[in-house]
Amino acid sequence: MALVTSTELFKKAYAGKYAIGAFNVNNMEIIQGIFEAAIEEKSPLIIQVSAGARKYARHEYLMHLVQASIEMAKASGKDIPVVLHLDHGDSFELCKSCIDGGFTSVMIDASQHSFEENIRITKEVVDYAHSKGVTVEAELGKLAGVEDDVKVKAEDATYTDPKQAKEFVERTGCDSLAVAIGTSHGAYKFKGEPKLDFKRLAEIEALLPGFPLVLHGASSVPQDLTDICNQYGGKIPGSRGVPEEMIAQASKTGVCKINVDTDLRLAMTGQIRKVFFENPSEFDPRKYLGPGRDAVREVVKRKMRIMGCSGKA
Repeated sequence: MALVTSTELFKKAYAGKYAIGAFNVNNMEIIQGIFEAAIEEKSPLIIQVSAGARKYARHEYLMHLVQASIEMAKASGKDIPVVLHLDHGDSFELCKSCIDGGFTSVMIDASQHSFEENIRITKEVVDYAHSKGVTVEAELGKLAGVEDDVKVKAEDATYTDPKQAKEFVERTGCDSLAVAIGTSHGAYKFKGEPKLDFKRLAEIEALLPGFPLVLHGASSVPQDLTDICNQYGGKIPGSRGVPEEMIAQASKTGVCKINVDTDLRLAMTGQIRKVFFENPSEFDPRKYLGPGRDAVREVVKRKMRIMGCSGKA
């Protein structure tokens, strides 16, 4: 199957009360691990690329790596629908470049601007993307935390206003909306007990029936991943992600897409640290990137089962 947009995938996810995992990529091994998981789980897949990852790995390499993965899956008889998505695009120019370069979905994140300016920028991207048959995710509200170039202090975070969300969607024509209900970017998330505002989420869903919502900052940072990083290298400060039961609960609502990045980084880093701890003289990249790839695969499989998208390809 060629790359697809999110439209039909989100329709099925909304009706089936499950969410589709959107996994950030930075290199070949992460892409391989994600695709291996999707094939084993028979799950639809959203591969997403941040501006920083696109700059690091280069657009052309990423496009060919994703296309090669799709072709290999198809050749093995495992044809899965795949969306290639820009994560946190911060300008019309970046979104346009990705659209023109073959992405099937883009996110324009103008949430740092005023409500009216967010609408103006988002609509500009929507108009261009739709003319090219590409879907658009937008964001309303601000998540705290750090992810690549996205940096929001806790005191500057704001939850999504349900009434504004309805107006925003109607005026921009965006295809999905990332909402802020208590999640946070990065590994260093909650000082207290993690809590998502499901009441606010229900209010947004009631005002936008059938409309796909998106959850950012949803890595769960499970203890086993942080433990292996801490055991074999520099300690990762105590962090608490979104409990997996909350992710499962959100997947049964109007949330059709859930982003995962931090957990993949922890999984790969932990295995690489383990290899060098046990064999400091190791210098063969295959010997440490291979285990990292396998760890990514297992984390992605776990996420797909939690979100309910396994078996939905």
